[in-house]
Amino acid sequence: MIATSANDIKRLREETSCGVIDCKKALEEANGDFDKAKELLRKRGLEMAAKKSDRVAKEGRVEAYIHNGNKIGVVVEVNCETDFVARNFCKLTRDLALHIAALSPKYIKQDEVPADVLAKEVDKDAFIKQNCLLAQAYVKDPGKSIQDLLNELVAKIGENIIVGRFVRFKVGE
Repeated sequence: MIATSANDIKRLREETSCGVIDCKKALEEANGDFDKAKELLRKRGLEMAAKKSDRVAKEGRVEAYIHNGNKIGVVVEVNCETDFVARNFCKLTRDLALHIAALSPKYIKQDEVPADVLAKEVDKDAFIKQNCLLAQAYVKDPGKSIQDLLNELVAKIGENIIVGRFVRFKVGE
């Protein structure tokens, strides 16, 4: 095993937002390889998110966003397990509302797309990535999807977090 320095752990922590212990363990398992350590942390985050996905998320927060010019408005509900966590993810709900205003998804996830609508599409994957919020590339970081963003937050916070519902208004539509 390669000894990991405090600077290496700090750098990985800044890049991933994971805990110090998790970063240290990942770097040790990856023998100091940053990319491999980041991948290990990502996989662990997905595993943690999957374990928490069946837990009830009945608390949450509603965010309203009005775009400049007052022509587009969004209301989004994001749910979690405790009101304490709900009070602490204002940035997430604001970013999700902004994302919805910008990319205009029609559904939260693929399961919500009516079968007859999906059957008419030639490229079903492209349709899902364009119209399902969780499958869309995050407007502030196109390298990750909204689902990836939520999974990272679930891994970091330790609670189930879901988008409950949203509505997007545009003048004239």
